[in-house]
Amino acid sequence: MKKEGAVVIKKVTRGKEIAVAVINEVGVLARITSFLVNHGVNIETVAGYATPMGEEAGLMFITNDNKVVISILQEHGFEDISENDVLIVELENKPGALKNISEILAQNGINITYIYATTCSSGCPTKVVLSTSNNKKALVILSE
Repeated sequence: MKKEGAVVIKKVTRGKEIAVAVINEVGVLARITSFLVNHGVNIETVAGYATPMGEEAGLMFITNDNKVVISILQEHGFEDISENDVLIVELENKPGALKNISEILAQNGINITYIYATTCSSGCPTKVVLSTSNNKKALVILSE
């Protein structure tokens, strides 16, 4: 555990995230999640966005079985799929937590290329998923 100020970083791990490009249309997330639940896949984190023109979108998932997810997506006609290296940082769910890790990375010259998070109202850690300019170095620094 790392303590910087009042915020404790509980755990830092490397992870694999699935990114899939989709047509931005009503129900696309519902269809994909239906495919996954029908195969017993648990989605641990999810993020999504529409491109500036609004015709395409991107979805990013961390799941309990990425191999199965990739196979299912391909079976249903999704072609633009990648599996990306990310860091998963579990930290206390309290004010200043994100400030803390972003400052640590900045002080070490590491750029955050993207970030998203999950949280709950009380008692459980926040999970921050991020990709950086140097995931290997970021893992070491945040784990110290």
